[in-house]
Amino acid sequence: MNVNDTNPDATGLEQLQALLVSGSGSPIGQTLKFRLVEIAEGHAVFEAEPGLHAYNPIGSVHGGFAATLLDSALGCAVHSKLKADQIHTTLELKVAYHRAITVETGTIRAIGSVMTMGRRTAYAEGRIVDANDRLLASATSTLMLMDRSS
Repeated sequence: MNVNDTNPDATGLEQLQALLVSGSGSPIGQTLKFRLVEIAEGHAVFEAEPGLHAYNPIGSVHGGFAATLLDSALGCAVHSKLKADQIHTTLELKVAYHRAITVETGTIRAIGSVMTMGRRTAYAEGRIVDANDRLLASATSTLMLMDRSS
């Protein structure tokens, strides 16, 4: 299930709440083994258990795994503030890596929050933390807002 499978008259928050209640994840979430666990207006949280499926050749979780989690959290935070006739897309994502993520890291959380929301763009910030709330990665993102019919 994805937000396009929900009520077309629903707001972004209502779409994401329906996705969360359904228990089904997005295809990318299923592939990379992460899931939406919390949604509120302007706020989204994803959880993941880093595994060997996300390792790079140097023996840690690939940075793209963290970037994907952050892009998902930031995008869903913005999506949660959309009207029923709006869509969004990421224009820019900047990620900073603070600690290596490995299998031993355990469950991680990607937390996204909307900082500003205009007519055509939104700005969001996020972080990935471990179970001890240690910062593993952080990101900022600029997203473009559009009318659904565009």
